[in-house]
This record gives sequence, C-alpha cells and structure tokens, in this order.
Amino acid sequence: MKWFISPRELRRKGVVGMNQRNADLIAELNPRHLYPLVDDKLRTKQLALEAGMAVPELYGVIETNHDIRHLPRIVARSDDFVIKPAHGAGGNGILVITGRLRDSFRKSSGRMVDLEGVGHHVSNVLSGMHSLGGQPDKAMVEYRVKFDPLFEKVSYQGVPDIRTVVYKGYPIMAMVRLPTRDSDGKANLHQGAVGVGVNMGTGRTGQGVWHNRIVDVHPDTGAPIQGLQIPGWDTLLEMAARCFEITGLGYLGVDVVLDRERGPLMLELNARPGLAVQLANGSGLGERVRLIESLHSEGLSPQRRAALAQECFSGSAQPAA
Repeated sequence: MKWFISPRELRRKGVVGMNQRNADLIAELNPRHLYPLVDDKLRTKQLALEAGMAVPELYGVIETNHDIRHLPRIVARSDDFVIKPAHGAGGNGILVITGRLRDSFRKSSGRMVDLEGVGHHVSNVLSGMHSLGGQPDKAMVEYRVKFDPLFEKVSYQGVPDIRTVVYKGYPIMAMVRLPTRDSDGKANLHQGAVGVGVNMGTGRTGQGVWHNRIVDVHPDTGAPIQGLQIPGWDTLLEMAARCFEITGLGYLGVDVVLDRERGPLMLELNARPGLAVQLANGSGLGERVRLIESLHSEGLSPQRRAALAQECFSGSAQPAA
C-alpha cells in the first residue's frame, strides 16, 4: 500500500474508515445490550469456559476493599501472576508479577513491590481508576502467560498477542501486536506497540506498522518481524470464529496469546476493534466483508467458517515493506 493515497483510491481498495466502521459494522452488527459480555472481562472468561475454550486460569477475584485481605491466600499458589481490572481498556491497570523474594514481588519492569503495594494497586482497580467510564470495578488475579519462544526476539517485556477481526463469525483479518519500549511492554498500537500483518491462509507474518510507519524489524531488538510462522494457526482461527457464537456480536476483535506450555489462550474480546489492522496488512476490511457477503453461506460451523476464510484470503498476503 502506498503511504500517501487519495480518498477515492482508499475506497476502491475497500479501506474502512472510522465513520463507516461505527455505522456499518458496530451499530449494525453489535446490539448494545451485548456489550457487557465483552466489556466485562470476568464475564467473557466465564462464557469462554462454559464453551470449553482455553483461557488463562483465574486464581481469584477481589470485589471489595474488605476482600483485599484474601490476596495472600489467592497468590500463595504461584510465584507469578497478573492482576487486571475486569472493565479495563487499553492495557491500563494491569500489574504483572514475574516472581517473588520472601515477602516482596518482582514486577515485569524488575522493580520490587511488597504485599501492601500490591494491595494498594488492587484498591485502585476497585475504585475504577482504570475502568471504562471510571465505574467501580473488580480485580481479577490470573495465570501469567509465558509467551511462545517464537516471539522472544521481537518483543519488549510484555506478552505479544494476535488480534483477529471476526465478521459474522468469519475471521477476516489478523495481526500480531508486539510490545515495545515505547508501549511500556503493552500490546496496544496506540501506545506504541508494533502491529504485524498475518497471511490468513498460512499464519505467516508480513510487514509491520509502528507509529504509522511501515517497518520490517522490531524497533527495540532489531530482529526481523516478517516470515514468523504462528504455531497452531488453524486452532487459533477456529477459536476466533467460535467467539461469534458465545457473544452474538457480528463485528468482533478476538485477542489470543500463545503460551509456551498451554498453546493458544483466548485473552479478551473487543466489540469496537480498531482499524490499524488494515495498515498492518496493506489491505482493506471492506474487500473482505464484501467477499464474505458474496458467499451467502449461513449455518456453517466455526471450523468450516475458519477454513473457508483461510481459503478466501490465502492470496491476500501483505506485501513486504
């Protein structure tokens, strides 16, 4: 995709803009009463577990400041864990503990924090400091993902994830989101992470985008980001397709992490996925939406929808930067 391009050319390529996304995809396909299914991460996890999907194990939930006294018992079973707000957004409010030394805990940054400090963080989460709309929240304590060795050279501190956009149950476009120093180890593009396009047919990475620039190496490590083969790609796409059934949302972002021991784990869902995935892939979502509509295929299983999407978009690999 050329860097400077006219609005007419963007439309011809099927690039979806923010207004079109809001009107034709979100408003049209995502009834508002279904939003709580994905805006509440605890509820999303329960839905996924009921459907038999793999997710990071939940160690415990803290709902009130009085319940913070249970924190030592909840984290006693593991030296590493993650605390996140149930209604958080953009990776805000997530505390990652990578180890402990006596009564202190090591954060992903390497800094130490004592139990009182962890409890203070939980209290902030409960107050709604990190939640959507500032509403009072719950703190989830769960398994810390040990990301696949595939990403060791193309990630800075945090855990990379794979964002797949699902349209009416069909996974139509995906990107790997790589944490950087700029993003403070988070996998959110607007905070400075790298988005890398993925060939839907093969699960192999292509070009990347970082701060609206096309890149082919990770900005911190200098390691190439193209040509990485995502393991378990078929399973990952089936998992993304199944999220249509468990939520009823027609336009959905599905975030999956690859754990070195447990394989693909569904991390969270998004009813308002952004559009940077188009830039990372050098392709417009509109083209793929039109192709899915032309199939006139309804009532297919998630496995069949995922396989059909792979067949449809295997030739849509993004060009090298």
